[in-house]
Amino acid sequence: MIHEIAPHCYHNEYRPQAPDRNSTVLCYRKRETLLGRNQANEIHFPTFGELENLTDNLYDSAVYLFTIDGHPYYLGNGLEALQLPGYAWESLEAFRTASPSHLCFAGITGAQLNRWYKSRRFCGRCGRPMRLDEKERMMRCDGCSQQEYPKIMPAVIVAVTHKDRILLTQYADRDYKKYALIAGFAEIGEPIEDTVRREVMEEVGLRVKDIRYYKSQPWSFTDTLLFGFYAELDGEDTITLDQEELALAKWFDRKDIPVEANHVSLTNEMIVRFKEGNDCGTEGCCSERDWRKND
Repeated sequence: MIHEIAPHCYHNEYRPQAPDRNSTVLCYRKRETLLGRNQANEIHFPTFGELENLTDNLYDSAVYLFTIDGHPYYLGNGLEALQLPGYAWESLEAFRTASPSHLCFAGITGAQLNRWYKSRRFCGRCGRPMRLDEKERMMRCDGCSQQEYPKIMPAVIVAVTHKDRILLTQYADRDYKKYALIAGFAEIGEPIEDTVRREVMEEVGLRVKDIRYYKSQPWSFTDTLLFGFYAELDGEDTITLDQEELALAKWFDRKDIPVEANHVSLTNEMIVRFKEGNDCGTEGCCSERDWRKND
């Protein structure tokens, strides 16, 4: 998956340090990012040294983000109009397919933080300007002491199975047209297992049982922390489609699943795992009973 970058090592601790000429600058404008590509079509990002003569206040306005293998990455501010030879503005969707993987992860994680910083410029309580905190990754209001931390939205991915079949879906009114699984955000005060039951019922009108947790994934494309579950059909298999959410929901026999591995998303990994005969419920999964024991 996109966040699994071993042997590279990601550290997200907020330990701001002054950038040098070799530090990496991540630049964004709306849903685009500034990328360079080598002869092998591998991506790379600009350094402070490449930008320092093209813009004023570069070093002072940059925001520390994280390190990978000890190398620091920073968010560049006010660079939306930047044109740099050898670089081009590309869609954030490039991070789904580009290489190397650790730079794709760096780029999309930086994009998530960029969206958060831009949406927290002013206090939601009193309207005064917010500022960076010195010790934590947090925005602080000096007027009313409001504190804002990065936005992370919990959501579920659910593989509904019935013997040798799995339920695949396609989203309605989205650019993403590939097969997916049931998915949805947790509501306030709702245990994550209840989110599984509610989303399956709302989107396809089915009941599920034997809910098994598989694994999680930070999904920075949508500011989401995904929790992956497998669940067995409980009762009739007739689908009642929520057409506002889904364009399609269909049962597929294991041998007919039209999905190939892409090593990017939790959804893809769960579908391919089932396709290859690795039924969740033993290795790599825990039941709802085990899940609740850890509460």
